[in-house]
Amino acid sequence: MLDFKKATLADRDAICGILSKSPCHSMEYNFTLMFMWQEQYGFEFSIDGGTLYMRAGCREKSYLFPCGDDLKTATDKLFELCKGGLSFYSLTDEQKGFLEREYPDKFIFTENRNAGDYVYLSESLASLTGKKLSSKRNHINRFEAEHPDWTYEEITTANLAEVIKMHSLWCETQDMNERKGLKEETEAVRLVLQNYFELELSGGLIRAGGEVVAFSVGDRLNSDTFLVHIEKAFGYINGAYPIINREFVRHNCLDYRYVNREDDAADEGLRRAKLSYQPYEIIKKYNAKEIK
Repeated sequence: MLDFKKATLADRDAICGILSKSPCHSMEYNFTLMFMWQEQYGFEFSIDGGTLYMRAGCREKSYLFPCGDDLKTATDKLFELCKGGLSFYSLTDEQKGFLEREYPDKFIFTENRNAGDYVYLSESLASLTGKKLSSKRNHINRFEAEHPDWTYEEITTANLAEVIKMHSLWCETQDMNERKGLKEETEAVRLVLQNYFELELSGGLIRAGGEVVAFSVGDRLNSDTFLVHIEKAFGYINGAYPIINREFVRHNCLDYRYVNREDDAADEGLRRAKLSYQPYEIIKKYNAKEIK
């Protein structure tokens, strides 16, 4: 029987050891994401025979496609565990195809556009070349003109407290009831910053006028993809978002071909912003329910 539990920092090495072998570009296959959102989404995991099982849901449980070598045996175990009520979330096209081949007529599949990952070429985000990205360059030019003393810094023990302070100030500028899920996101970001070094994250900030005005945080998803978890900037400072986006990629992501900037969580403003950077791909995601 699979034994599921919430992930702690002590579980990181075991989980990352299995995830590091996965070629999947989907954001869900990342320890930090699971750790930071587990209270909001009820994330749990189990490791059995070298296979990682993950699930979500505070009441009804839905499963992420297993991560390991023997996927058929792993899926059979989930069938046995769920006894006719197996459901999956955030399946990729490849995972959906596996279930259709190995278990024909066993599932009903539904695409979930809100869960689609926005994937970009790192070089595109670093250079911002081309007509379609000219507005980003213009905003950055204005930022640089208005803040000639700006600098980029890696997040370290020396400035992490300033990043935490900047995030608190950013929260004060937001209407927590205006955007769906903003309160939950705020708690997730705080958890990441409180455990920044234990999670072995990569982060950077923009400083202007001596103050932190933007920051970004992420980590490795797989051998060719970097995953950005957090990007915050003061919206009233023109160009603060585009410049942290560009500089973070230039300093932290160029060892990877792709940058996954996660989904838009059905937020229309966030969707427009992510589309405006001309994604290389939006990874389709599907939910599946076992036909009883």
